[in-house]
Amino acid sequence: MSLVAQQQQLAAAIRDGSDAAGLLSGDFATGLQVYRHAYRARLAEALADNYTVLARALGDEAFDALAQAYIAARPSQHPSIRWFGHALASFMATADDELVPHASLVDFAAMDWALRGAFDAADAPLLESAALAALGPDDWASLVLHLQPSAQRVTLAHAIEPAWRMLREWQPDSGADQPELPEPVPLQHTLLAWRQQGETRWRSLEPLEAALLQSVAEGAPFALLCERAAAELGDAEAAAPAVIGALQRWLADGLLRRP
Repeated sequence: MSLVAQQQQLAAAIRDGSDAAGLLSGDFATGLQVYRHAYRARLAEALADNYTVLARALGDEAFDALAQAYIAARPSQHPSIRWFGHALASFMATADDELVPHASLVDFAAMDWALRGAFDAADAPLLESAALAALGPDDWASLVLHLQPSAQRVTLAHAIEPAWRMLREWQPDSGADQPELPEPVPLQHTLLAWRQQGETRWRSLEPLEAALLQSVAEGAPFALLCERAAAELGDAEAAAPAVIGALQRWLADGLLRRP
């Protein structure tokens, strides 16, 4: 057996638990078990780091059970351990009640991942209000806005934000008891996460702003943003002021990049 084949067999034995007969035996078999355990433990630690609030919501034992189930079902495929767990929310959506005792926990996972993605996104130069002020009246209709790479939009099915905030602020190592959490009520809405001046930020979006940001992400020009606002509001006269108001907030939040 070539060295490359041996390495591939050993990696499969550690990663997937496949048979390593003929490669390891005797005392080496114990070492293999140590490597298998360490490999899964490291992946579970990475999940806990990427999903800090979800881990606190579930507790150590329940989160470890979820992590081990996910590791078995969705083996790591990315060279960087940072991106392990990208499909955890979708995995949880189809998991049984023993692993996911409340449907809102899927939203906790989605929010955690969106914020981590916002933190790690690439930088881009900001669109400044002076650039828009220099536009002529005929330029606005065809103006196309561009979201910052850090802008993450995720659809949530429950109003988890109050409970998420409480868990994020709770420090388990301080010895303080876990806070009493409000029951997340069903509420279909969009959460926006982004990075501004090196810090991750988030807020829940009203339906109009969520629709406008979706149009921006799709590359719609300013004229179509106004049309969409008119349809959402049912008032053509209120559309342009609403879009301008949203644009001013996006500029202040640093959500837009220079084209």
